[in-house]
Formats: sequence, C-alpha cells, structure tokens
Amino acid sequence: MRSGHDLLLGAELPPLSARPAPLIALSAYVERACFGVWDEPAALLPYGYVSAVTRAGGHPVLLPPVPWDPREVLEVVDALVLTGGPDVGPGTYGAEPHDQTDPPRQERDSWEVALCHGALQQGLPLLAICRGLQVLNVALGGTLHQHLPDVLGHDDHRPVPGRTAPNQVTLKPGSRAASILGERTEGRCHHHQAVDRLGRGMEAVGFAVDGTVEAVEITGRDFALGVQWHPEDAQADDRLFVALVGAAR
Repeated sequence: MRSGHDLLLGAELPPLSARPAPLIALSAYVERACFGVWDEPAALLPYGYVSAVTRAGGHPVLLPPVPWDPREVLEVVDALVLTGGPDVGPGTYGAEPHDQTDPPRQERDSWEVALCHGALQQGLPLLAICRGLQVLNVALGGTLHQHLPDVLGHDDHRPVPGRTAPNQVTLKPGSRAASILGERTEGRCHHHQAVDRLGRGMEAVGFAVDGTVEAVEITGRDFALGVQWHPEDAQADDRLFVALVGAAR
C-alpha cells in the first residue's frame, strides 16, 4: 500500500475495487493552530494516527467534537480509535483538579465519552490510546491517578516533554492484547496520568514494571482494547492497528 505521503503528493490512486478499506474513525482535537497567514481554531490530529491506520489497510475518518449525538456517524464507520491528547477533566469522574492537571477540554471530554458509549452499544471494534484509555475508563465509571509522580515517586512514563520513551509492558496470558503482541512488549509512553479504579466490566491486562496499568480490555467484547502507550509513534509497530482493521473487516 502507498504511504500517506505518496497520497498527499498526488500519486495515482488504485481503483476502488483493488483497495477495499474499512472506515476507521479517529477522535480529533479542536485546538488553536497557525497555518499560512491564519491563526484560528482547527480540527486536527497528529498525522501518525492517520499513517498507522492507512498502513494497516484502513481508511481514516476524523471525528472532531460537534454538538450532536455521535451514534449517527458511528453507524457508517467500521471501528473507532480514541486518540491521545490532554488530560481528561477531573470533573468528569467527580474529582478536584490536581495542580499538575491540564485545563479541562469539556467539549472534547463529553464528545469522546459519548463516542465510547456509542461504539460499545453498536459493537464496533474499539482501540483506545493513552488519553483514549483514560476516557474509556472514566466513561465506564472509573477514576484516574491525576499525577503519577505523586503515586510512584518518579516520572519515568514521560521523562522528556514532547517525546515518547520506551516502557516494558507485561501482558496477561490469554488476553486479546497478548494474542496480538505477545506476553511482553515495549510501548512508547508519554503520560503522567493512569487508571486508578477500573470502570465497570473492564479488566487490567497490561502492567509496567512499576505496576502502572498499561493495557485494559472490556470483558465479553470481541475487540475493545485500551493501551496507555502510543502505537502510532513512528518508532512503534503497527500490530494493534492491523488487528483493529482486521476486526473491522
């Protein structure tokens, strides 16, 4: 398959019949951005997510927050990826904000919680990444550690701002995650929050060396998986996205 950069550069597209691709929805941001002479709010997402879905054989569709029920659009896509980003607002799970917690993005929080419920109600394959795992946990009634250094005494899960770092993860034998990645894997991490109390129907299936929950699954679902690391990172592999696209087919 051609890379996303080939497509952007205008390479000739193969006929549709030669590239059947499930539609993979990606939750997107609304953030202020500068491009050309413009400085204004924009719907955006790091291109790594788009590239990873494309390499895995899916067709990416961006879903920025909009003021209506997302279940209507979820009816026409084949899978959902909840993407990374700023901290989930503590008010979403009934907590007061820590002084290290990002300012809340209430519209995005509400939108992505609704996406979670809609995807689960419709039985869509779901991959939740970093913040996405935290949103999924909160949507199902769980809570978060707002600042891991307070819990662990170190900040090894985000040692350099703006860069992911390798983290060794042990996955539970027999879990969906282990069937895709094996019982030991390396994740590229950049987070200072993590699961505290698990949401309803969720199981922790992956752990860092320090005990931090790094992967969760929803019991009884064919594909409802969250990881605290960034599989879309250029230094990671595509196995989770390939598995998601396979489930979407």
